[in-house]
Amino acid sequence: MIPRSKDFLVRISFYWKPFFSGRYLIVTNTVSSGGMLALGDCIQQGRERHRTPEKNWEWQRTGRMTAVGCSMGPFLHYWYQWLDKAYSGRVVKTVAKKVLIDQLVASPVLGAWYFIGMGIMEGHGWVRGCIEFKEKFWEFYKADWCVWPTAQMVNFYFLPAKFRVLYVNTVTLGWDTYLSYLKHRKNEQVDISGPDVQESSVPLPEVKPLDDKL
Repeated sequence: MIPRSKDFLVRISFYWKPFFSGRYLIVTNTVSSGGMLALGDCIQQGRERHRTPEKNWEWQRTGRMTAVGCSMGPFLHYWYQWLDKAYSGRVVKTVAKKVLIDQLVASPVLGAWYFIGMGIMEGHGWVRGCIEFKEKFWEFYKADWCVWPTAQMVNFYFLPAKFRVLYVNTVTLGWDTYLSYLKHRKNEQVDISGPDVQESSVPLPEVKPLDDKL
C-alpha cells in the first residue's frame, strides 16, 4: 500500500513541478494571485449575504477582483526575484531587511494598485481611486503591519524562492477577504451641513433707514 502511495505522489509531483520552474512560474503566480483575490471576495460576499439575505451576488465585482489580482501577480513575481538577489541569504538580519523593505515599498504600492485598479474598472476613474486609497490608507496600512511582517519572516527564512508568491497568495486568503470588505463596505454618509438650524425666536433689532437719522 505504501509503495503505491509513493508512486502516486511521484506522478503528481511530475505534473506540478513544471508550474514552479522556468517560464511557467510567472503563470502560476499570476493565476494564483487572481484566484485567491476572487476567493476572498466570494467569502466576503457570502458573509454579506448571510447578514442581508436579499442581497444579490455581484459576479462583476468578483471578476474585477480577479483581474486586479492577476495584474498583481507579475509584479510580485519580479519583486521577490529582485529582493532575493539584492539581499541573498537567510541570516536573520538579512531577512529582517527584506521584510522591512517589503513593508515600506511593496505594501503601499500594492494598496494603491488595488484601490486605483478597482476604481478604474468600476468606471469611477483613477482620480477617485486615489481619493479612496488616501481615505482608507492608514486603516489598510495598520492592518498590513499586523499581518505581514510575521508572515514574510516565515516566507523569507524558510521557503525556497519559487514558492514565495504561492505562499503569499495562500496566506493572503484572509487578507483578501479583508480587502474586499474594506473596498466594498457601505460607508455612512456624513452630513457636512450639520444639524438643522432653527430660526432664532429672538427678534432682531429694526434697522432704520439712514435718511431718518439725518
